[in-house]
Amino acid sequence: MDDEDDSRARDVAPEHRWPAVIATLVALACYALLPSVVPALERYLVVGVCLLMLVALIIYNPHRLSRESRWSRWAEFALAMLILVVNQVAFVETIVRLLNRHGDGADILLASLQVWVTNVIAFALVFWTMDRGGPVVRVTRPRHEIPLADFRFPQDEDQDTVEEVARGSSRSLDWVPNYIDYFYSSLSNSMAFSATDAMPLTHRAKLLMALESFSGFVLLALVIARAVSLIG
Repeated sequence: MDDEDDSRARDVAPEHRWPAVIATLVALACYALLPSVVPALERYLVVGVCLLMLVALIIYNPHRLSRESRWSRWAEFALAMLILVVNQVAFVETIVRLLNRHGDGADILLASLQVWVTNVIAFALVFWTMDRGGPVVRVTRPRHEIPLADFRFPQDEDQDTVEEVARGSSRSLDWVPNYIDYFYSSLSNSMAFSATDAMPLTHRAKLLMALESFSGFVLLALVIARAVSLIG
């Protein structure tokens, strides 16, 4: 890409903060209300820590993600990873309960839904924070300075198609993905058990998508088995 295109990257509007914030709040609510053997106090402590991190990040970038420091970069990633890790613990617990048929069937099915929804949001947050240096780097640096992509989106290769599609490509519009794009990719990966939108390019992206697909498949298979047993 030539210098003119690189300078044009600076005209890309920073991403809105609130889609990721709303998704994070939904994930934390699902985790806090999850029927679990983990004491409520410990779950509320995790939620409290996450909320404090989220508030600090909102104060730093209240409306658009226009600036970044070392602490905000690490806090953004740590918040996503913390939600992901605690939800994997809840996932394992839910699997054990499904296998052992412990507890009320409706509660376990509700818990499975909460874990699945949180999983979709948490993986999307991780993808969003790690790909191409994160949401701030993607719009504030020239493309030749952006770290290598972890995911390839359809817009990244639409420049050679029909005009009305090509105009929205990464090359023509200087398009970069935002949280909604990563959320959709996470959702489709969790439902189809394979990458159907953004294709993983790096080992870390492939391993994360594999983990999400595997957990989604196991959870769905056991939920269906449990539902069949309840109907029977």
